[in-house]
Amino acid sequence: MTTPARAAICRGNSQPFSIEDVELDALRPDELRVRMVACGVCHTDMAVRDEQLPVPHPVVLGHEGAGIVEEVGSAVTVAKPGDRVVMSFNSCGSCPSCDIDAPTYCYNFFPHNWSGTRADGSPVMFQNGETMNANFFGQSSFATHAIAHQANTVKVPDSAAAIPLERIAPIGCGLMTGAGAVLRSMKVRKGMPIAIFGAGTVGMAAVMAAKIAGADPIIAVDVNDARLELAKELGATHAFNAKDDAIAKIKELVPQGLGYVLDTTGINSVIEGAWALLAPKGICGIVGASDPADNLTFNEAAMMGGGRTVMGILGGDSDVGPFLTELLDYHVKGQFPFEKLIGYFDFDQINEAIHASEDGSVVKPVLRISAE
Repeated sequence: MTTPARAAICRGNSQPFSIEDVELDALRPDELRVRMVACGVCHTDMAVRDEQLPVPHPVVLGHEGAGIVEEVGSAVTVAKPGDRVVMSFNSCGSCPSCDIDAPTYCYNFFPHNWSGTRADGSPVMFQNGETMNANFFGQSSFATHAIAHQANTVKVPDSAAAIPLERIAPIGCGLMTGAGAVLRSMKVRKGMPIAIFGAGTVGMAAVMAAKIAGADPIIAVDVNDARLELAKELGATHAFNAKDDAIAKIKELVPQGLGYVLDTTGINSVIEGAWALLAPKGICGIVGASDPADNLTFNEAAMMGGGRTVMGILGGDSDVGPFLTELLDYHVKGQFPFEKLIGYFDFDQINEAIHASEDGSVVKPVLRISAE
């Protein structure tokens, strides 16, 4: 039996998102139906809207969802009806990457997250009896209800019971990516210098995580002075505007070189300039979405002779459940104050929320979909 819902449908960038009636399929054994309370708006949603990623249209997007479980399949163990949950990306659970708890690099990522259907090709959503593309990142949370999966659903721990779901929602993608890049992927060492290029959600999460790790100095680089001020409030010891020769200022501040660089911009010239700042054994982490046609050029002798590393990072190397729980623990302790990034919008203001993200007026827009 299908379940009625309302969902924001994306039909490309030539028209706004439209909230319409849809139906959710009956649950499979490893699936959960979640009443959505809130969902963050991420640049990946816009990349799909603009056809920069191979996700079929029309489609229901949204992949930073949080809500209340209404029903679970017979094989679900991660949550039960009535539980507060947050969702992240989906994975197959059985490939060589999943076998070593590295699901962000799942060999079967596309069918489980971007195909518009379940991995076996069956639909999770319908409209007027016709298949609607959904199951985006295993959730499609721009909706009043969503089907999620055992692998991408995390019960909110009791320690975070006082934290509203509308605040928790965005932790499952951008915040996880930035914090994980610092704490998990690069494993930033206490007392070592780091520069973070780009002060959006991912960059700000990285700044907060660098403070947790004890990095010093923590340098934020962006072209938006207001965001640079916020980065300093969140833990950056220095903030340089990229338009004002930030590279030279970093060289002056840290003449021995940086232990770590994290690029969130995806701009190859920025990455190459940042890489040149690395000290011996330095690591350059890349999380920005680059143009598929772009290439990077590094000096081979400097890379080899200094033992320097260039590291591609997806999802902050998160294993979903344990890491999201860890981040919520930091938040409860006041060490990961991501609420300072959030601006709230009602569900029917989804197009205004997207605009606020694109014009930079809000670092992390969050849609309020229903009362908790």
